[in-house]
Amino acid sequence: MPWHARLQLDYRREGERTVARFAHDGPLRILQSIYPEGAAVCHNVLVHPPGGLVGGDTLQVEVNAAAGTHGLVTTPGASRFYRSEGESAVQDVRVCLAAGARLEWLPLEALYYSGCRAENRLHLELAPGAQLLGWDVAALGLPQAGQPFVRGSVLQHLELQGAWLERGRIAADDRRLLDGPLGLAGHRCIASLFLAAGEELPRPQREELLERARAVLQEHPLAATAGATAPGARVLVVRVLAPMVEPALQLLKAVRRAWRPLLWQRDAADPRGWGA
Repeated sequence: MPWHARLQLDYRREGERTVARFAHDGPLRILQSIYPEGAAVCHNVLVHPPGGLVGGDTLQVEVNAAAGTHGLVTTPGASRFYRSEGESAVQDVRVCLAAGARLEWLPLEALYYSGCRAENRLHLELAPGAQLLGWDVAALGLPQAGQPFVRGSVLQHLELQGAWLERGRIAADDRRLLDGPLGLAGHRCIASLFLAAGEELPRPQREELLERARAVLQEHPLAATAGATAPGARVLVVRVLAPMVEPALQLLKAVRRAWRPLLWQRDAADPRGWGA
């Protein structure tokens, strides 16, 4: 039987503290709120006890953040989309931020096993003054374990309402996309870090953030397959292709550490539970 799970996570301001409240239906949970940075920033870990999705499974996550709140959501490990002979496995995340709210959406990587039929969607609605710093890290197959991505497909959807849309399907039999020089060029990890804003970012700020990101990229071994750009006045994106997850994730973490003090005058500390 397929799993259908839903979680609603709401951030509210209580005095100087950001407080998380959640309701769930099915195997999807938020662990205890912690405050390693003080009361203003609420850190949470999103847990899916079954550990992966198969055909017909659906995970729905809705995050709402009230004005002046700052939430951070991560996961304890990778999300897994397993082989399916029928329906797609779907993860659908919708984020709504009120004016002045901040959210860091930082789940660890999604692993797409050979034979999966997966859909991974993230839809953002941001009021003026709201900002979201997030990422999407996708790994196709497990090549280091001798399980390459040779069957199945992945649909990825990233959208900031009214400003930015990226939607694409990766099919295992599309060798031109997977191995061609204008496609993934043989890489099997695709990672993006993005800053999304509810209103236009001032041009000097966009340029400073891009310069800082490019300085980080230039010093990294993946510099040849990474870049930073502004697809619009409300979005900045850092992209990287890599043969495996770990170096790509390390690079995104390094850019986040560089951006966070510039954006919010916050230290660049990683959430508890992350590795190096």
